[in-house]
Amino acid sequence: MQYVEIRREGRIAYVNFERPGPANALSLALMRELTEAARQFEDDHETSAVVLTGVGENFCLGFDLKDPALGKLRDASLSERRMAFQVGARMCRAWEDIPAFTICAIEGWCVGGGVALAVSTDLRVASEASMFYVPEVERGLNMSWGSVPRITNLIGPARAKRLIILAEKWSAGRAVDLGLIDEATRAGEALTTATALAERACDVPPVALRMCKQGINSYANALAHATTAHDHDQFTLAFDSEDAAEGIAAFVENRNPTFSGR
Repeated sequence: MQYVEIRREGRIAYVNFERPGPANALSLALMRELTEAARQFEDDHETSAVVLTGVGENFCLGFDLKDPALGKLRDASLSERRMAFQVGARMCRAWEDIPAFTICAIEGWCVGGGVALAVSTDLRVASEASMFYVPEVERGLNMSWGSVPRITNLIGPARAKRLIILAEKWSAGRAVDLGLIDEATRAGEALTTATALAERACDVPPVALRMCKQGINSYANALAHATTAHDHDQFTLAFDSEDAAEGIAAFVENRNPTFSGR
């Protein structure tokens, strides 16, 4: 894989992703690699814990709106756009479905699609210098990839609306207080703390761990998958709107957008 590396130490696996340019922004190619990486653990009975982290100063700056592959989709067929906009959802679902215990180690900014990816893991550890931001609505897009129910399960409806609709920027301390992440560490120590949690997971009987994780996720996500079945269609509709074109153009041109509701 070009952007993703998997390293194993005993019963712990580390999945590191790094993409040049804007800090680990999620291109379609990177998301496909992260999906492939997650699926490698589907039948892996030797791994008890998987630690996910973005290499560099920032975890992930979200969906790459400047990805050339995304730009080409405006002229693609409806069928091609629908398929492309399922890539992020497949990535998040693949990480949610890993049987082993998953922990996300976050340094720096965690934005948009990066938040969607992070909440697909079991626990999130972030450095005290981390910031969380979901700007999709500000770009004229909806928050998709199955992340709305995951975020709502963690922090409740009102706080989810503050994060997603009002696009509030949250510090690591606030994210811990509101339940978006589980633990804040000193800067540069997120991976160390995540590893300590992974080691604790390795001390648990592996079959019992997997059974309990499956049970908890099944209960927590009982309605989630049904309510997000058409996420990609909503994203396709939003992506084709004039507001999305304006929101994305304003982002690229570093100016304030002017929305028309069209």
